[in-house]
Order: sequence, then C-alpha cells, then structure tokens
Amino acid sequence: MYAIIESCGRQYKVAEGDVVFFEKLEAEEGKKVTFDKVVLVSDDKKVEVGAPYVKGVKVEGKVVSHGKAKKILVYKYKAKKNYRRTQGHRQPYTKVEITNIKTAAAKAEEKAETATKTASAKPATKKATTTKKEA
Repeated sequence: MYAIIESCGRQYKVAEGDVVFFEKLEAEEGKKVTFDKVVLVSDDKKVEVGAPYVKGVKVEGKVVSHGKAKKILVYKYKAKKNYRRTQGHRQPYTKVEITNIKTAAAKAEEKAETATKTASAKPATKKATTTKKEA
C-alpha cells in the first residue's frame, strides 16, 4: 500500500516503513506527525484519487531527526562589470519515518475490533425487575 501526500508545497510518494526527508517541520524528535492532505491512496485492489484530497485517510509518521543538507554554492556573475558574488546555502530538513497509512476501511475495522473487545470484557448483567403487589 502506498499514498501520495502533500506537504511543504510538494508531493511525496510514501509507503509504510519509508524514510522521507521533508523541509523543516515544526515537530520535536521522537514525536508523531500526521499528514491529512492525501492526494492518492493505492493498495493491491483499488486506487482512490481525491478531489483535491481523499477523505478519511491519514498518513502517520515519527520524526527521526532534524538536520541540514549538503551546502550548495550560489554564484552570481555579470560579464565585463567586475561583479562576482558567492553565497552558500544549507537547506534544513526533517527526517520522518512513515509508520502507518490509515484508510476509512482500516478505521472501521479498528472500531469493530475495539467494540468486540469491550463487549467480551464486560460480563452480561441481569436487570432487576420489580413487581408491584396489588392489595
């Protein structure tokens, strides 16, 4: 199963267990993040495409680390004017491990499982009935 999500102004193809580098996200290391802007979800059986997003689908991940990418050099130059400028840039990123893709069907299954667990955990109680005696 994979999904295409929209984050940081870009679209990313993700699957469970993938490690993805996003532009800097405001989340602490070790915390969970949820991406609800899911453009497409595909499993072995069917493909769901959103307009613009698929409803009821969320992608969950865990922030592994924050960092900076390799330095790139930006060089400005104008011919015959003795104008040259060099500037470096390191883009900050957030490394996220995708843990789960939750679809509406998966949510329904989870609710059914929790309902059966709670039903089996609670013993059946008999209601006490009172009858009025007529005099």
